Amino acid sequence: MSAPAPSPLAVVDAEPLPRQEEVLTEAALAFVAELHRRFTPRRDELLARRAERRAEIARTSTLDFLPETAAIRADDSWRVAPAPAALNDRRVEITGPTDRKMTINALNSGAKVWLADFEDASAPTWENVVLGQLNLIDAYGRNIDFTDPRSGKSYALKPADQLATVVMRPRGWHLEERHLTFDGRPVPGALVDFGLYFFHNAQRLIDLGKGPYFYLPKTESHLEARLWNEIFVFAQDYVGIPQGTVRATVLIETITAAYEMEEILYELRDHAAGLNAGRWDYLFSIVKNFRDGGSKFVLPDRNAVTMTAPFMRAYTELLVRTCHKRGAHAIGGMAAFIPSRKDAEVNKVAFEKVKADKDREAGDGFDGSWVAHPDLVPIAMASFDAVLGEKPNQKDRLREDVSVAPGDLIAIDSLDARPTYAGLVSAVQVGIRYIEAWLRGLGAVAIFNLMEDAATAEISRSQIWQWINAGVVFENGQKATPELARTVAAEELAAIREEIGEEAFAAGKWQQAHDLLLHVSLDADYADFLTLPAYEQLVG
Repeated sequence: MSAPAPSPLAVVDAEPLPRQEEVLTEAALAFVAELHRRFTPRRDELLARRAERRAEIARTSTLDFLPETAAIRADDSWRVAPAPAALNDRRVEITGPTDRKMTINALNSGAKVWLADFEDASAPTWENVVLGQLNLIDAYGRNIDFTDPRSGKSYALKPADQLATVVMRPRGWHLEERHLTFDGRPVPGALVDFGLYFFHNAQRLIDLGKGPYFYLPKTESHLEARLWNEIFVFAQDYVGIPQGTVRATVLIETITAAYEMEEILYELRDHAAGLNAGRWDYLFSIVKNFRDGGSKFVLPDRNAVTMTAPFMRAYTELLVRTCHKRGAHAIGGMAAFIPSRKDAEVNKVAFEKVKADKDREAGDGFDGSWVAHPDLVPIAMASFDAVLGEKPNQKDRLREDVSVAPGDLIAIDSLDARPTYAGLVSAVQVGIRYIEAWLRGLGAVAIFNLMEDAATAEISRSQIWQWINAGVVFENGQKATPELARTVAAEELAAIREEIGEEAFAAGKWQQAHDLLLHVSLDADYADFLTLPAYEQLVG
């Protein structure tokens, strides 16, 4: 390992946290500083390239597979590196933030993998960023327990052979970490999250028979995957572990990345573990990129866009086909239902929907899928057990029957559904309730029996924006206008005040959340990410 020099990073505007010195060591910060020095300039170039590409889509209203990488797609000889034993069976993955209770529950959940999330399921307060890292360090050292102060219930880890394998998700490239600066400039959140986790845990994970495994969010091109690969190569040399120890699963949750799946796997091929179908961010990306494309790109209510919609089916089937052609895992989407402790009938209906969704994914050739709650692990497990049996995956199912044309992925108007007034109300309800919790430091929030994260807030505000700018007329004859959105938002705010009482309303951040939702939904200048203006208002 390189000898650590004094770190040029500064911790700014951050209250001291218990045991933070175990995470923010001089050596770890020196590593993060070196990542920043080497790789942030290229990250900046790639963010600028995103804007250029968006402008091109606005001009043409179309996308295609890249002509300059046709040779990579045509070359049938290359494969990604074989999966390590700890990532070979991924039939059920649970997702969630890295708070202490969730860390224990997720590891104990019976899922094969836990997506330990520093991204959409975590509001990036300094406490969540630093203590989330500490919780993972403690978990790997079996130095973690938790007692719920309200219920008195205690939580502790099961034996090591019963724990899920961790795949950690850092923040996307667009977010900064304002509390760590280099020459006065914030360090990208992705490099902070990756750097601290990798530095502290890479060797420890190898000693446990696993490794430093990552989910890469919000990727928009194979060039962004190439940057991550360069980071992995550097990081492995820096701490002295073998090349190829890192494994990354890329979320195909942007419409541009859907046209570059093979190239993304190719760039990461020595470190690639698979691709994942991320539904809500994918829809958000379609709205963001094609928001100038006219009525044929207007999405209906988010719950009407099921995975059986023709353009979504094209996306998921192409993902399975691409992964298996290249020897990678194909991981399906989220079952976000949160079981009710009060309503057995609600649970029964929802469990049937979850089962149907997971049966479909397993039948389509996916090697695994996501759930948001431990109670859903057995349901998803049964769906994949029925197809896989004793096999760890079904990468041998090549899905050579799949043929997807470029236009299939953006055939939004192939879906026979329209935006509704109830859909507008739902978008406002979810948006306000989620943003309010996020501003209090919560990234994963149960709303109306669904686990919502930043992706669902993004699709909510994007749909409000799109419907207004497209002049949608709802089935009740009302037109989507800024005035209508303000009226619905005011009614929702009053309903929340009535529901929770004056004291709880005053203690929350409800007015702030209401105002922020309307700002990003009504502003003529569409914000690339809701979390950018929201981060400016996040305390901590």
